[in-house]
Amino acid sequence: MNIMDFNVKKLAADAGTFLSRAVQFTEEKLGQAEKTELDAHLENLLSKAECTKLWTEKIMKQTEVLLQPNPNARIEEFVYEKLDRKAPSRTNNPELLGQYMVDSGSEFGPGTAYGNALIKCGETQKRIGAADRELIQTAAINFLTPLRNFIEGDYKTITKERKLLQNKRLDLDAAKTKLKKAKAAEARAAQLNLSPPDENNIMVNVSYMLNLLHVKWLKIWAEEISKSEQEVRIAQSEFDRQAEITRLLLEGISSTHAHHLRCLNDFVEAQMTYYAQCYQYMLDLQKQLGSFPTTVLANNNQSSSTCAPSSSTTTPCASVTPSLSSVSNSAASLSFGELKSSSGSRKARVLYDYDAANSSELSLLADEVIMVYSIPGMDSDWLMGERGNQKGKVPITYLELLN
Repeated sequence: MNIMDFNVKKLAADAGTFLSRAVQFTEEKLGQAEKTELDAHLENLLSKAECTKLWTEKIMKQTEVLLQPNPNARIEEFVYEKLDRKAPSRTNNPELLGQYMVDSGSEFGPGTAYGNALIKCGETQKRIGAADRELIQTAAINFLTPLRNFIEGDYKTITKERKLLQNKRLDLDAAKTKLKKAKAAEARAAQLNLSPPDENNIMVNVSYMLNLLHVKWLKIWAEEISKSEQEVRIAQSEFDRQAEITRLLLEGISSTHAHHLRCLNDFVEAQMTYYAQCYQYMLDLQKQLGSFPTTVLANNNQSSSTCAPSSSTTTPCASVTPSLSSVSNSAASLSFGELKSSSGSRKARVLYDYDAANSSELSLLADEVIMVYSIPGMDSDWLMGERGNQKGKVPITYLELLN
């Protein structure tokens, strides 16, 4: 029974406090009550915290879009995260493309130029997919998780303490309003004349009795002054204490910025590693594709169809005639073959930029002219190139011999 009485009293007290805050808040909005303003430093800290929260959310969401463009996959990962379960591993787009290329290359035949090229491209795409997966994992751990921890942890604590500060301010202003009304009632009671009437008039006596009741009511209010002053002191103390707690939490935003800066550096480093890996993979692939013999590429372009019979003897057979690219490639192969069989050297124009893989090779720039020659025992796809005092192996597919 006592516990029930205590709960009822506590419920009544909480309801009274809530009603007092609601009245104070409403009167402030209507301009009928004074409001205690926060100091400028605290207001600046609150503004900084709100700005940090806003932009952290935007950066975090857009980073998630960058790392995982598929919205359905993002929703699935979010659901698994909320269920505290590991999301199933899925093949990403580069890995899927790579698998298709490898499968098609195997179907066309690894011994053919196109099939071999497809397999090499597919393996490179798979490596890029693995690098992409590593980037997503690293960015999630070193960048997205700290941002999310701030939004769901630190800022929620700041919001909670800020709400408490708002309630303490409303309690303080309500106590100030109550004290102000009590002092106004005391001053008004002192001004009223309560001397009894001299004449025996009913209306005068009734007026006197009403004034007497009014004064007694005002005196009751006046007696609340000391109690109201005590309430103001308590409310002021609690407000100052909560303001200090909130200020200390808000000053931690600077440390949050420093921490997020380190996380940003980690994210940039992860991106740099990813793009460097992709560049190296594609550079190696380009070298592998560039080393294919030109005669094989030319043979793949030659037409093997036959002419249909025609009544006109003057009509040329177009299907027998090889394409211009086949003719030029065949001519180039013959020229390189003649150069390899001879001991002389020829001028050659560089068709594409080429980065040397090691010290035995020579880097090339598109459109430059170099001297090339063959040496005994050299691979059929390579020549020796000279540019001034520099010399090294160069792939013949990057060259065009000059007359």
